[in-house]
Amino acid sequence: MVKMLRLLFVLTLSLSTFSAMAQQTYLALGDSYTIGESVEESERWPVQLVKLLNERGIAIANPKIIAKTGWRTDDLQNGISKDKELRPSYDLVSLLIGVNNQYQGKPIDQYKKEFEELIKAAVQFANNDPKKVFVVSIPDYGKTPFGAKKESKIEKELNEYNRIAKHISLSYGIPFFNITPISREAKERLELVAKDKLHPSGQMYTEWVSLFVDEVAKIIKP
Repeated sequence: MVKMLRLLFVLTLSLSTFSAMAQQTYLALGDSYTIGESVEESERWPVQLVKLLNERGIAIANPKIIAKTGWRTDDLQNGISKDKELRPSYDLVSLLIGVNNQYQGKPIDQYKKEFEELIKAAVQFANNDPKKVFVVSIPDYGKTPFGAKKESKIEKELNEYNRIAKHISLSYGIPFFNITPISREAKERLELVAKDKLHPSGQMYTEWVSLFVDEVAKIIKP
């Protein structure tokens, strides 16, 4: 009886170890939109994405997120360089960055240069495979109560930022998922805005993920 229990314990441990090893890994790079400012951890879009992928039978571990509210492209670069817990490579890498470059009035050429550098870094983290990387467009915060007074200016400038991000992404063969139209629905749909009247709500993040989960599933299929 004791030997049988020991055997069951070893088998259970072995299965658990195998399950952990079989899980694919995901690195999410960004700013407040990636870390999920003003929403619960479970409502962050990278977390929601992982949940849906697991439900589809794609075993993927909780995302490693490098992102902070207020980060520009250069802040994200510094955050990456200082993170001591990064793995050498990941099975999936995402990038969403730039809104704070625009908000703080930084030169757009700086964004262009640093965004491409971040794209190169993302590809390196994806074991030098651009097919394992995807980029998410910058949402339009001008449609929120916070940005309403400068709505037109914000929309015009973010259109240019997203044009640059899309061009660079596609030039590297990296998918670019345009969630900006969803963010612009917040002007009429207040349920898409978090309580801080600026950031997306969990509901908006759900709609983002619904937009691109099928494509991401193809990227990280088992």
